[in-house]
Amino acid sequence: MTKKSIFMTGVLLAMAGFAHAQTGTTTLSVTVGPEAALTVTTSSTTLATTSTTFGNPYTGTTNLTYQIRTGKTSGTGTLTLKITADFGGTGGPSVGTPPTTGDALTYTCTVSAPGTACTGTQTASTGSSTPFGTWGAAANSTKAGNAASVAWSLTDDPVYAPGTYTATATFTISAT
Repeated sequence: MTKKSIFMTGVLLAMAGFAHAQTGTTTLSVTVGPEAALTVTTSSTTLATTSTTFGNPYTGTTNLTYQIRTGKTSGTGTLTLKITADFGGTGGPSVGTPPTTGDALTYTCTVSAPGTACTGTQTASTGSSTPFGTWGAAANSTKAGNAASVAWSLTDDPVYAPGTYTATATFTISAT
């Protein structure tokens, strides 16, 4: 052996004493539960009428996007709405205390699959939440969300004083 070979062998043997490798593992676990989220994409909905003779109600549409995941076997989901701030001002429309019997803020619902929209015309309330949509077990939306909307209708009553009146509708979605 040459001096160079002996030297290289010594270096390699010395490095072998320092070489060390170690591995480890972990187990990853995730619990995915029911979840629901909602975005009201129409932040301000104007109700307007096409009539000048009280023949047509004030109408408008509010659009929403929902995301939902319900439990596999017995999960459910609900979407409701409630008028949390009534039309303000003297002489205007009112959901809680309409100026004329029969005046009402009503709505119909649209909820894309996998949801089921409310049936028929619903009457909005300041006292309790009213139905909008439901989901059954193992329902899941797309990650980007699915569409829903409410088509509003407010009686055009001649006793309403001219002016601008605002109310607030609050939507609530939940999943189990």
